[in-house]
Amino acid sequence: MILGAGFAGLWALRRLAQVPVDVLLIDRQNYHTFLPLLYQVAAAELEPEEIAYPVRSVLRTMPNAQFLMAEVRHIDLAARRVEVADRAVPYDFLVVALGSITHFYGVPGAAEHAFPLKTLDHGVDLRSHILTCFERAVHEPDTVRRRRALAFAIVGGGPTGVEFAGALAELIHGPLTKDYPSLDIREIRVVLVEALDSLLPGLPQRLRDYALSRLRSMGVQVLLQSPVTRVTADSLHLRDGAVVLTETVVWTAGVRGDPLAQAWGLPAGRGGRVTVRPSLQSPGYAEVYVVGDLANVEAESHPLPMIAPVAIQQGEAAAQNILRQVRGATPVPFRYRDRGTMVAIGRNAAVAEFRGRAFTGFSAWVLWLSVHLFNLIGFRNRLLVLINWAWDYFFFERAVRLIVPSEAAKARPDLLDATP
Repeated sequence: MILGAGFAGLWALRRLAQVPVDVLLIDRQNYHTFLPLLYQVAAAELEPEEIAYPVRSVLRTMPNAQFLMAEVRHIDLAARRVEVADRAVPYDFLVVALGSITHFYGVPGAAEHAFPLKTLDHGVDLRSHILTCFERAVHEPDTVRRRRALAFAIVGGGPTGVEFAGALAELIHGPLTKDYPSLDIREIRVVLVEALDSLLPGLPQRLRDYALSRLRSMGVQVLLQSPVTRVTADSLHLRDGAVVLTETVVWTAGVRGDPLAQAWGLPAGRGGRVTVRPSLQSPGYAEVYVVGDLANVEAESHPLPMIAPVAIQQGEAAAQNILRQVRGATPVPFRYRDRGTMVAIGRNAAVAEFRGRAFTGFSAWVLWLSVHLFNLIGFRNRLLVLINWAWDYFFFERAVRLIVPSEAAKARPDLLDATP
């Protein structure tokens, strides 16, 4: 049994589907989301359907695999069964790949007022909100209120924050400037806030410096060493006393393991991540594997990052160890093969560390495009994403500038009222 259709769960499924074992995949949604491109949904570059793929389409060529769309209510580790809405499903081996949730670090007001970016709904809500801010601003006579609506703050200088800041700056200075010619471009602000002294921690200094320089050249105001102390409905407060007047705070500062794991008896530690054996097995339960963002696995005395490549390799490793157990062999320790990190910073610009070499600019951007397009699931998705990227690149246009508020967004009518 596999819980979760993210990267770790889906890649474990693919490996187990190649051998004569019965596999059941359980997820609350019937699709897999390609999270590395979610920020492009929020930046009006891609439709949500272009980065999502139906789970049952994946299962078509896997006769030994089944799918159950359900919310997991409890895991009875002792009895080896998973409880969903109307049944208890037994398992021989369990792969827990629940993923992560947004981590607000206890900052007052962040959970209530900031926009997370972890699901398709989050991407669509944020896109609709940004476009609504422009619709309101174009008819707003009050200068303070207009500038507050046109200020966009992004908290977190990691890959997601940097990529979204670049994509948002290009959206504003390209299509939206043409859509709203009566607005003064000088009143629009994109602010990227990072608590540390540099962006993209963990990358070589040359790549961090390039990312900072590139964002500033795009008009993004980057505030380093600026921890957030409070978020309100119309402001962002920093530790040095500075206040950014804004109705849009996008929170990309961190994630934590899904708290359900600890509620079900798995030994979660710092950041809500489950400390596992080197083989990815849960302590005390040799038949239970924890993988992906939820697993706390260290390499060179540091926890592995919560990124897609780690999840993919852990999902495959867990499946291989289960097959070893089925054959009566001993599971082997997981070894992560770091193939590098890539971050796009707008048109023709990216940073990449690949197989010990560092790239910046156009070459890194082409590498980023190639890798992400290759890893998308489904030929149709790859084709649609490629078409949208080409349209944006050659015509300087974003085709998905639609305000489609979800039920969550409708609960905040103050942010959706675009009437003058």
